Formats: sequence, structure tokens, C-alpha cells
Amino acid sequence: MIEMRDCNPFLKPKSVAIVGASDRKTSSGGAVLRNLLLTKYPGKIIPVNPSGGKILGITCSKSLLEIKKPVELVVIVVRPDLILQIVDEAISSGHKNLMILPGGFSEAGTEGQIREKELLRKTNSAGITVFGPNSAGCIHLNNKLPFAATFLRDLPLGGKIALISQSGAISEEIIATGNKNNLPISTVISVGNAVHLEITDYLEYLGEHEECNCILLYVESINDIEKFSFIARKVARKKPLVALIGGRTTEGSNAVINHTGGSSMTDNQASSFLKDCGVIRVKSLRHLLLAAKGFGFFPQGIGKRILLISNSGGPGVITTDRLIDSKLEMPPLPENYSVDLKKILPLEAAIANPIDMLADAREDRFEATFNSALKYCQNNYDAVLMIHVVPFMVDADPIIKVMARLAKKSSFSIFHSMMGTLENKNKWFQNMENSGVAMFDNSEDMAESAGILAQYPPLKRDLEKNI
Repeated sequence: MIEMRDCNPFLKPKSVAIVGASDRKTSSGGAVLRNLLLTKYPGKIIPVNPSGGKILGITCSKSLLEIKKPVELVVIVVRPDLILQIVDEAISSGHKNLMILPGGFSEAGTEGQIREKELLRKTNSAGITVFGPNSAGCIHLNNKLPFAATFLRDLPLGGKIALISQSGAISEEIIATGNKNNLPISTVISVGNAVHLEITDYLEYLGEHEECNCILLYVESINDIEKFSFIARKVARKKPLVALIGGRTTEGSNAVINHTGGSSMTDNQASSFLKDCGVIRVKSLRHLLLAAKGFGFFPQGIGKRILLISNSGGPGVITTDRLIDSKLEMPPLPENYSVDLKKILPLEAAIANPIDMLADAREDRFEATFNSALKYCQNNYDAVLMIHVVPFMVDADPIIKVMARLAKKSSFSIFHSMMGTLENKNKWFQNMENSGVAMFDNSEDMAESAGILAQYPPLKRDLEKNI
């Protein structure tokens, strides 16, 4: 049986001390304290600074030794050469969980390797669990106990998607881009050097919690292949795992060694291994974000049969190519649907899959085409993808209102892309997404997101067969 460490003190601590807390905006300790306050964390917070006094209105302790009752989590944000001294204080004062954010350990040459070896000796002897070091920290916006111990510059919007990453910079980019695209990310874990808590510990933890329904991974190296495989297969039977593996080229592998000292997989090794684990593999950060977008709306993925409805020929063509490239299927229209569309659409319209309703299509044409699909296509398609180019002569507002209303009663998974100059983009996207529609800035991203989501059901079926 694989023994896992307890992640609760690091994601849902009831009390926190921040060693190195400061009121300076440019200090890491100050950033950690500000982010923690920004989450409206309801637990006890104790800033620790040798100067004492108050920081951001909170009374400080001068050291961990002054704290009468050990807190559940100690976050350490001081210079690397001071960290082992803080660890000694933690041991003497009975603190059992340390989150060490600074680097200066095994990734930092001989001196750092000696420091990490001593860190492990001290903490293992004292029964202390370490998160990190060399980490950007973690964010876990649980509704009852929201928590963030990180110096990253922004927090995600919240939702049911989690990210486990071996890079703090990639974590920050996913948060920034995710917030621009309204991605429902609530948990971000930067594992750092992972001297105690590894990717598999967080994967196991998040796999057991219903507050998370999809897990994204950025991985450069895996220490224990067998352990990862066992945990991933168990979790992937319940929720999708999507992984971006860094270092798949020879040059990228050399970069991994310089970054973390780890050893990466080759491209073929990564594909074979992840497939066996039931993990969806993507090869770019953009595709990892597209996976988050799609699974945020449809956490169990979609089937492969796609109906594509467009109001423009060219985007319909390139989107069709991208759907087929993504190994999706575009079955022909059912006969009764085709007959009905001939009554609904102009003679110049393309009545095939993809459907081209023409650029002058207004809300009545969108509504009639979609209602007819609901009537005649329920057994023929798994998802409806819509391309909505906004021409100067058609008001998009009533179209969005109609489609948002229809989406609420649809049994299809619906993806909708809007292209062109979108003067009310935020309002239109919010209206549709509130109705359960995954919205995209362009139709090719929409097609690629659908292709990623369609990979999950067969992976899950294979895992269930081999229990």
C-alpha cells in the first residue's frame, strides 16, 4: 500500500504563522501576508518578524518561540541562510508543518545541496512535514476556508479546477491568462523541490475531494513512476487529469536539468506513460488552458460526434479541418433535419455539416436552426459547436439573448465562438457562460478544446475495464 502524507495542513490550515512577514510591498513576506488577507482567510494569522509590533494591523511575534500554542502551518519567507535557524525554532516550539518558499537548496549547487540535506535530517528527526522548498506556494480557495500562501501577483477566480505545477512562473501565467478568460481555477500548487510532499500527494488529495473536478499538471520529472501511475489511474477514473510534460525534446530535457536537476521523459515515453495512466496529454500551455476552459463547463468530457453550425463559410472550413485534426467526427445531417433546414434557411445556405446560415443570419435564423437540431439530432451528435461572426449589419445582442435561453434547455454540450469586432464581448460571453455555454474568441480554439475533452470518456472506460 502506498502511504500518502497529509495535505490538509497546507491547503486548509486552521492557523498560520508567516516568518518573514513585512509591510513592505516589495518583500516576499509582505506579498504572502497580503494575499492571505485578500482571500478573507478566517483562521488565526500570526506574522513573525524580529522587530515585533504590528504588520498590516496584526500583532507580530518576534520568533516562533514566542508563540504559545503551535500553529497548524508555518510559512517561511526569509533568506536561505536563515532558514535552518527557523527550522530549529520550529522544532523547539513544537510546530509540525513548514511551507518553505525560498530557493537556495538542491537546485543551487553544492552549498544548496548541503543545506537541503541538513533540512531533511532535522525535519525527519522531528517528525516535521515540509512543503517546498523553492516554491511559489499554494492557493486553495475552498468556500469554507479560503487560503493562499504565495507571493504570486494575482489569485485565480475560483471554481473546481486545480493546477499542480513544477514551475512557479507557469503557475503565475495560468492564473493571469485564466483570469482573462474566466477560467474556474481555485487551487494552484507550486511543488518546488518536493522534499516531502510530491505531485502524487497533492494528486491523491485533490482526487478525493468533490470541490475539484479536473486537475491540470505541469510536470518536468517524476521521481516515482510506479507511485504516480497508481495514483493517477485511481483519480482519472473519477475526474479528468490533463498534463503538459516539459522537456520532451533533447534541448528541453537539458533545460529541465538546469531548472530543477530532474530527468525528463522523451516525447514517446511521455505519450505512452500518460495514456497508460489515463491522463490526457497536451503539448503546449495554450492547450492546457483550452482544456481548463472546456472541462470547466463539461467536467466529464464529451463524445466525438460534432454538429458545427456557422454563419460564415471560411471559419466553418478551417474549423472543420481543426475538428478532424483533433480526431473528432462530423456525421452527416439526419434526413429530417436537412428537410427542415431547407424550409428555415435561404436557398444560398449550406445544408450540410458544417451548416452555413450565411452572414446575415439574425436571431430568428439562429433560433430556428438550433431548435430543429434539438428536435431531430438528439441521437446523432454529442456536442454542438457554433461559429458566430459578428458583421456590421447584424445586431449580436438579440442573438445572444436567444441562444442563452435555448442553451438552458439543451441536452447537448454547447461551445460557441464569437469572431470579429465585439463591442460588448464581456457582456455577451458572461450571458452565454451563465447558461452553461463554453465561450471562445476564435473557432479553432473552440475545436481544439472539444478535441481535448473528447479524449476523456474513452480513457475513463479503459481504466474502468482494468480495475
